[in-house]
Amino acid sequence: MTTTADFWFDPVCPWAWMASRWMLEVERVRDIQVRWNVMSLAVLNDGRELPEEYVDLMRQAWKPVRVIIAAQQQRGDEVVLPLYTAMGERIHPGGRKDVDAVISEALDVAGLPSELALIGDGDSVDVELRASHGRGIGLVGTDVGTPVIAVPGSDGRLIGFFGPVVTPAPKGEAAGRLWDGVLLVAGTPGFYELKRTRTQDPIFA
Repeated sequence: MTTTADFWFDPVCPWAWMASRWMLEVERVRDIQVRWNVMSLAVLNDGRELPEEYVDLMRQAWKPVRVIIAAQQQRGDEVVLPLYTAMGERIHPGGRKDVDAVISEALDVAGLPSELALIGDGDSVDVELRASHGRGIGLVGTDVGTPVIAVPGSDGRLIGFFGPVVTPAPKGEAAGRLWDGVLLVAGTPGFYELKRTRTQDPIFA
C-alpha cells in the first residue's frame, strides 16, 4: 500500500530544494507519494534578532510562500509542486535574486493567473500560511528549519523530522537507501540528532 509522506518546504531554502529533488527520486523507487506543504522561514524567524543581511532575505521570503498558499487555495494541492519547482529552478540552480520576477515567471510556467503575485505583498493568506507552517514545525520543534518530513511509522505513529541536509541529491536506488536509513533512525524512540559540519555548498546539477 502506498504511504503518504508530507514534505514541508520554503522556496528560498537551498537545502529544502535539494531534499525535494531527492524526494522526487524516492517516489520513483519506493512505494510512497509525497504531499507537498508550505512552511516559512519568515514565520519561523518572525520576531527574532537576525543579522541585517538575513533580515532582508526574510522580508523577501514572505512573498513566495504567500503566493503558493494562495494558488493552493484557488487551484488545489496539485499546483503546489509545479509552482514550487518553477520557483526553485530559478532561485537555486538559476541563481536568481529578483523574487518578484521569479514569482511572475513561475506563475506563468505553472499556468496560474499573474494576479496571484499581488498576494505576496499583503497578509491576506497569512492565517493559512501560519497554519500550514505550524503543522510542520509542530512535529519537530522551533530550533530547526526546512525541510520537515512526516510519515506514518510501522506502528501507526507519525514520524516527523527535519532534513535530511544532503548534496548532491541522491538518484535512483541511492535515494531509496537514504530514505530507508532516514526512516530507520527517525523511527527509533528517543533518537534526536545525527550531525556533522557541512563542508560543501548545495550542488544543484
